[in-house]
Amino acid sequence: MNTNRINSWLPSANMAGCEFPLANLPYAVFSSADQIHHIGVGIGDKIANLNALEEAGLLDSLDQSLREAVKQSALNQLMGLGHKQWHALRLRLTELFSNRAYQDKVEPCLIPQSEVVFHLPCQIGDYTDFYTSVHHATRVGSLFRPDNPLLPNYKWIPIGYHGRASSIRVSGEAFNRPAGQLKAPDAERPVLELCKRLDYELELGIFIGKGSQLGTPISMADAEQHVFGVSMFNDWSARDIQAWEYQPLGPFLSKNFFSSLSPWVVPMAALEPYRCDWTRDAEDPQPLDYLDSKANRTKGAIDIKLEVWIETAKMRANNQPAERLAKSNFKDSYWTIAQMVAHHTVNGCDLKPGDLFGSGTQSGPDLEESGSLLELTVGGKNPITLSNGEQRTFVEDGDRIILKGYCGDDQLRIGLGQVDNLVQAGNKP
Repeated sequence: MNTNRINSWLPSANMAGCEFPLANLPYAVFSSADQIHHIGVGIGDKIANLNALEEAGLLDSLDQSLREAVKQSALNQLMGLGHKQWHALRLRLTELFSNRAYQDKVEPCLIPQSEVVFHLPCQIGDYTDFYTSVHHATRVGSLFRPDNPLLPNYKWIPIGYHGRASSIRVSGEAFNRPAGQLKAPDAERPVLELCKRLDYELELGIFIGKGSQLGTPISMADAEQHVFGVSMFNDWSARDIQAWEYQPLGPFLSKNFFSSLSPWVVPMAALEPYRCDWTRDAEDPQPLDYLDSKANRTKGAIDIKLEVWIETAKMRANNQPAERLAKSNFKDSYWTIAQMVAHHTVNGCDLKPGDLFGSGTQSGPDLEESGSLLELTVGGKNPITLSNGEQRTFVEDGDRIILKGYCGDDQLRIGLGQVDNLVQAGNKP
């Protein structure tokens, strides 16, 4: 069924620029007046309570395991069912939201998105952050190693590290500026202070669906059968803490204090029309066999437009709208989602439903396509001047950072929602 050509009986789902048309159907976990966590699906400006649909008998045609999964308070059980069951649910939801014969029964299961509270979509067991943008890696590397920005392994391996799952939060939550050890280049000893170089990272969150067995690698051919969907993700970074601590084992306190997700998980099926070819420059090393496939070359990349916006305290006080800082595109990523999955498991590492991958900061080839302030300001040397005259080298207290993502255009847009968080003053050590 080609959902791109089907309209919904819900008018808001058919409006130009709508983030959640019938072709999208993203998942989220929410609560309303009953304060119970429910799984929902976004359609237009509403969210459909899947448990309510099931109780109304509207999902009776589906497998019992699927009907049980949609009644849970998190997406993990649904994620673990696999591609065949996800597809069956998507077809049924498309039918319910497009066929007017179901309108009277479905409408009582719809709630305005503005009236619900969103929660993390699943229980995140493990979190791995990748480093897949060669443009980001090159610009950041050039700040520290001008003569050799990329380390020798970068173009051979999807670089990643294991992050902290407990401090991942959903969009809308404020957080305090972190503290940690800082050491100036000319200082004799470090000091414990609040971070002075707080930065955002424009990333895509990738949720694992069906898990794998310990000791069994996932091949490129099967990799995306294990991916449930994607979300917007901000992996906040304390650059000055990181500079002192990252050698020899990588980031620690500089990355584990807070990361944030959009509440919406867009299924991979909704992204299918926006697939595009993935290429590797002829001068670059070609991937090893376990990271290469014809399918990955022809449609491994995805055209997802990504944006960073800022709303300062002064903007809010003066009723000024947020201002866009940068935009980039996930199709420019050096490594694909399938390659991340294949590499993550080639040593036998097992994955579980609800595991999260961060794509790493997504930056394009031009400076204005940078996914972090570290790049945009060239390490803090070139402040950005906003339209109201304010300047920024890094994120300041009172700033709200908003990340957005979508495929398509105003005629048909597949929105990933947004992730926005307000930075508050930290507690002095």
